[in-house]
Amino acid sequence: KAGVSVMTVSRAMSGEGYVAEKTREKVLAAARELGYTPNLSARMMKGSRTNVIGVLVNDLLSTVINEIVGAVSVSLRKCGMDLILYNSIDDIGASGRSGVQQMIRNHCDGLLFVLPRLSEGYTEFLEASSQPTVLVNYCRTDTTLPVVSGANYAGGVAAAEHLLALGHRRIGFIAGSQHTGQSQERERGYKAALRKAGIRSDRTLVAQGDFGQGSGFEAAGKLLRLPDPPTAIFAANDDMAIGAINAAHSLGLAVPQDVSVVGFDDIPAASLLHPRLTTLRQPLADISAAAVAELVRRINNADGQRHRTEFPCELVVRESTAAAPLREAA
Repeated sequence: KAGVSVMTVSRAMSGEGYVAEKTREKVLAAARELGYTPNLSARMMKGSRTNVIGVLVNDLLSTVINEIVGAVSVSLRKCGMDLILYNSIDDIGASGRSGVQQMIRNHCDGLLFVLPRLSEGYTEFLEASSQPTVLVNYCRTDTTLPVVSGANYAGGVAAAEHLLALGHRRIGFIAGSQHTGQSQERERGYKAALRKAGIRSDRTLVAQGDFGQGSGFEAAGKLLRLPDPPTAIFAANDDMAIGAINAAHSLGLAVPQDVSVVGFDDIPAASLLHPRLTTLRQPLADISAAAVAELVRRINNADGQRHRTEFPCELVVRESTAAAPLREAA
């Protein structure tokens, strides 16, 4: 429009620098009328903010990842920011998709990695980078990058102690994949609770899964077919716990009368099963909001930055756990 300088239009569109409110409204109205959107590449080349965050994930089929991404989106909107979502089937940082990942880094003010599978050496690359980065629910390796997560170890302890309090002594564990380190921490907590109760860890009572329902079904089937099967199973996530319940039913066993089952995460399906699943609830909304706040602090070079933030998990007791069968109690 006549009478408005290019500099004024630039300031109004970017939100940087002073522009009278009436003038800003006129510029934005004209931009809407013309269908104009800012060129992120041009803004990036000038060193300006894009107000866009890159969110990188490895599995969009994961209920937990979807919940986190949804909560992250809500928190970013409150900050006046948007997100670009990148889903990598392979490990993030793998050379085959490095060009796409470089593009995302160039167009974003900061990066959030949600339950990431990071390729070897990529963590070190991120640590050396000046780009603000936060990892969500990652504890596989020590890192100088900021991490926001649930208290996986303490949650594993709470799950095992709940079953021990019900009289169970042969407690199986179904492990998930090793990518994020969460399964290892939950297993470490489970074993620590057994040691505290004076019970030796039995390797035959630990079965490997991959966080999917099918793997929980197969792993639980192996455990429940042992000559001396467990009377309770703690699965490293809810999906595998659901698979374990189905495996018990397929073998003619009743849950929780014959075998108790505990999960982790408290996904929506956990309260819709029959029986409803006892699980550890992760405060995913709080984790997501804290991750966004930490990333924004680092983008703004603000004080109060944290290296690691853990949120406690809540034991939610439902109908999938009960007192150990009489043979176990005896």
